[in-house]
Amino acid sequence: MGTSGTVTAMPVADGVVTVLSWLFSLLEWGWDNVWWWAPLGAVLAAGGYAGLRRLADHASQERTAVMLKPRRGFEPSPEEIHRYGIQLLRASGAGPWWVPRRARTVRIRFHGDGVRALTYTVEAPAGAALLLRHSPFGEDVEVSTVPVGRRVKGRHRVRAEFMLRGGGPAETSLREVPAIPDPLQPLVNALSDMRADLHDVAEVCFDVQRPSPSRLRLKRNSAVNKARSERWREAARASRWQRMNAGGGFAQAWSGRAGRPAGGSLVLSPEQVDRKEALGKLADETPVVRVQVLVRCSSDIEGRARARLQQIQAAMDVSSGSARWSMRGWRFGPVAVTSDHQPWRGAFDHRWQTGQAAPPSANWVAVEELAGWLKPLTVHTRMPLLEGEVPTFQVGNPGLVLQGWYRSVDGRRRLLATVESETLFEVAIGKAGWGKTERALCQAVGLAHSGRGLAMVDPHGDTWARAAPYLAHQHIAERALLIDLADRGAKSPLAAWNPLSVHDGTDAHRVVADTVDTVAHTLGWSAATAPRGLTIFTQAVRALVAVNEAACRAGSPECQTTLFQMDPLFNDAGFRDRVLARLPEDERKWWQTVFPTLPADAASIVLNPISRLASDPVSRAFLGQPVGSYQMRRAMDEQQVMWIMPQGGGPTSQLITTLILRDIQRAAYSRRDTPAGERVPFRLYLDELRTLLSGGAETVAQLTEEARKFGLRLHGMSQLLQRLPEDVRDTLLQNASTLSSTAGSTRAISLMTAEWGELVSPGQVADLARYRHYMTMTVRGERVGPVLVEGPVLEEVFKDQERRQHVPALNREALRNAGAQPRGQLLAQARDHQETVRVWLSQTTQTKTPQLKGYR
Repeated sequence: MGTSGTVTAMPVADGVVTVLSWLFSLLEWGWDNVWWWAPLGAVLAAGGYAGLRRLADHASQERTAVMLKPRRGFEPSPEEIHRYGIQLLRASGAGPWWVPRRARTVRIRFHGDGVRALTYTVEAPAGAALLLRHSPFGEDVEVSTVPVGRRVKGRHRVRAEFMLRGGGPAETSLREVPAIPDPLQPLVNALSDMRADLHDVAEVCFDVQRPSPSRLRLKRNSAVNKARSERWREAARASRWQRMNAGGGFAQAWSGRAGRPAGGSLVLSPEQVDRKEALGKLADETPVVRVQVLVRCSSDIEGRARARLQQIQAAMDVSSGSARWSMRGWRFGPVAVTSDHQPWRGAFDHRWQTGQAAPPSANWVAVEELAGWLKPLTVHTRMPLLEGEVPTFQVGNPGLVLQGWYRSVDGRRRLLATVESETLFEVAIGKAGWGKTERALCQAVGLAHSGRGLAMVDPHGDTWARAAPYLAHQHIAERALLIDLADRGAKSPLAAWNPLSVHDGTDAHRVVADTVDTVAHTLGWSAATAPRGLTIFTQAVRALVAVNEAACRAGSPECQTTLFQMDPLFNDAGFRDRVLARLPEDERKWWQTVFPTLPADAASIVLNPISRLASDPVSRAFLGQPVGSYQMRRAMDEQQVMWIMPQGGGPTSQLITTLILRDIQRAAYSRRDTPAGERVPFRLYLDELRTLLSGGAETVAQLTEEARKFGLRLHGMSQLLQRLPEDVRDTLLQNASTLSSTAGSTRAISLMTAEWGELVSPGQVADLARYRHYMTMTVRGERVGPVLVEGPVLEEVFKDQERRQHVPALNREALRNAGAQPRGQLLAQARDHQETVRVWLSQTTQTKTPQLKGYR
């Protein structure tokens, strides 16, 4: 048997020798012929690489891109982010089978250019177009198709590629960045001072690539082998120290025999290496990708692009953990060699343009490590206001409405403005003296200089003196009207207005309805509480307006009746008969059948408020003229700058103010006769809204709901939202284009902060300094803010427009445009007007109505 085994082993040994001899001969031949096959191999390798690159370039021409635009309140869950990461991995593999691995990528592009702080786009092979348009974020993110890539205009450009440093992909990982604040906040801060006028552009691209199974297997095997080698070295080191401690000494401890068994080799069992621990994030249950990070910055100013790159590098440190993102390249003292230098710049530009990926070998990242970059900006991001996002105010620009000073992160201050056509309604609340009225005055002065029309209703009467030095320009004085209803003596100039007048073409039924509704609402009349008084007042107004129609048709508008002719209408039978003669037959029936049956004191409910108006000299003079100089419709159409200053509190003043507000509504609605595109915008400022709404709450609510269609814009200011009637408060908040709040009590401003979704807490607003506002604005159809601004001051914004020496001339022109006359003169005319109407009625009465009996 021994001989047989020897005979069997000999052929095997001979075969091994033969194979080894053949291999040795092959190596010898190769060495002898290396001069020709080595260049041939290099040519074949270069040709193969060129072919693959050509295929990759051809495939990269067919790519698609979508922009993800988050809505307000966007707050994705970790599961949604994870699902989107897996979806992107699926999208990266879309395309024909022949596409090389380097072209199978998804690019996440963050773009900032001074127009928007940061946009989020995703690019992938064209075959993934349908997949990209459906995101797991649902309706919280708007997905729209956009062109692939963007054209850069800046003359100076810098490039950089980032790689992971800090150890191998199995042992190290990026830090898990919490969702609050947004992980993208440092990048937003780095791009917050971009300037579009300098063509500042910064882009950060994450090219995500799914590794091939074979490559991932090799990487895992390499990680396990590395762990085993490290474990062997640790075991050997421990054995040497044990040997030394046992008395063997340093020589034996460091000899090759230390720590080895009798066989001469250190045996490491598989159980001594934990595979899951060795693989780390390369474990089977963890989705892993290869990532290429490219950054490019440009600007027209040399140095700005490089400074921006440094800011972006600092922003990426937010994810530094046991590994960190570091710029790829070498540094030798002051000399740095990066992707921005030759010969690597060409390869960088090629990958940048095509979206192809050749990531460094260290850039293996788990999907969870990229969670902060796999989503658009969330609700937890503090967004800066760039000049491209919110316009900068310019004096004389009719398309802008001033808002306030904003200080950017680089310390520059600029005046924010909103687009005039989008600024429909504004609400400003806050502590008295903290800048609400001053901001409104700056807006009004800016609009006046741009040729826009406005009406400032100020119950305190001090805003005109504040604004006049900056309005004292000829082109504004020609359009200015001053209606001051304060009691300043018999010689003080006063304008006039007749709410019952129809000389300007207003429909008679509209005048009747507005006057009745205004007085009834102010006095609290309704069909349930005062049906008789409402009926009597309606019939009386209808009769007086019929006289006014006749007077205007006869060419005698100076003979129109006023509210003060209501007393003789009830108490003077002869006068009443002449008035009723002007009524149509069907409208006389009430006077002929119902009126005689009323008790003697039935008209008291109507005459009492009229008597109060008549007893006040300002009210009697202002409302007692047949033809008033105040015409709101003309003010709207001719873009006049009107200041209306009611007396203040009290039922008489409230009634006049409510009549004025109702007339503004009537004037706005009367613009139905003008095509929508030709209705010139007109702005109404209501200071101390709570005081003005004492009798006109319903009117303001209706203005907020409907007046925008007729070109009327409303700006309301109040110290407390809670004190406004509920319907007014709700409509203002619902339709407001701009919401602002100065300091106040936390309870008082809680309604406003609730509208902002608690993005700003009541405590933050309560601690604001004077002339500081938190506000939200509407710009290009989007809500911006809340953002902290500094309220404007007239002396600072319009210092070049100040003409204090021309204020007296402005006052005279504004009063003359308003048709103002001394109050004493108007009062005398109002008292004599009853006789004027009586004489005209006597001279023109054509039919005679039988005298009514039974009432008086």
